[in-house]
Amino acid sequence: MRPLCGFLVLLGAASCGLYLLSARLSTGGPLGAGRSLKFPSDLEELRELAEFLQYYKQEHQSYVLLLFCAAYLYKQSFAIPGSSFLNILAGALFGPWMGLLLCSALTSVGATCCYLLSRAFGKQFVVYWFPDKVAMLQRKVEENRSCLFFFLLFLRLFPITPNWFLNLASPILNIPVSQFFFSVLIGLIPYNFICVQTGAILSQITSLDAIFSWGTLLKLLAIAMVALIPGTLIKQFSRTHLKLDEKDQNVRVLNGKKST
Repeated sequence: MRPLCGFLVLLGAASCGLYLLSARLSTGGPLGAGRSLKFPSDLEELRELAEFLQYYKQEHQSYVLLLFCAAYLYKQSFAIPGSSFLNILAGALFGPWMGLLLCSALTSVGATCCYLLSRAFGKQFVVYWFPDKVAMLQRKVEENRSCLFFFLLFLRLFPITPNWFLNLASPILNIPVSQFFFSVLIGLIPYNFICVQTGAILSQITSLDAIFSWGTLLKLLAIAMVALIPGTLIKQFSRTHLKLDEKDQNVRVLNGKKST
């Protein structure tokens, strides 16, 4: 019970802190009066949130950045799905390259916080609720211990298990925190790149017709092609250096439902 109580206290404190940050923003300015900020659950909510934050960012850039970082780390640290919406939002708010740098850093730090929380509070719960998944990952990690870092990159680019679960299970698998951090930082760059670039492009579109213009479609195609390069290289490496089942090697790159 002590680990659970400690985790709930930490979750409550983090939730209160994020609420206070968002409450202050939601009462400021003509667009914020009476508005309740929340995590977007669909593209329409994402668009409305992006418009509001872009307006507020004109005079309070630092505060918007602080709120975005706090919200992102909250989701990552407590293994809450939906980071793709925040990645798209980063592209709309901060531009394609600043957004990518920010999301890559926040993804790595947030996932590492999740790793540390799991190590401190969640080991027994993860093993109790997901014994088969933990056993499967444990077997694969031990088979590839000699080239563990590249195996971790493979898991991020070709997810055979959700990223949130890999974050929670890594302490149980005795994965060093340094290798975990850099595998997240590097392995999720293609996924973050696609989301952030998409957000930057969509933020410049003013009509539905513009979405299907040749310029927009070519940009999206170029983004997809660039993002496939790291996955292709790791795929080639895995065939000769990693011990994987054939079905694992056929997992799609950049699963559209990836949750970090």
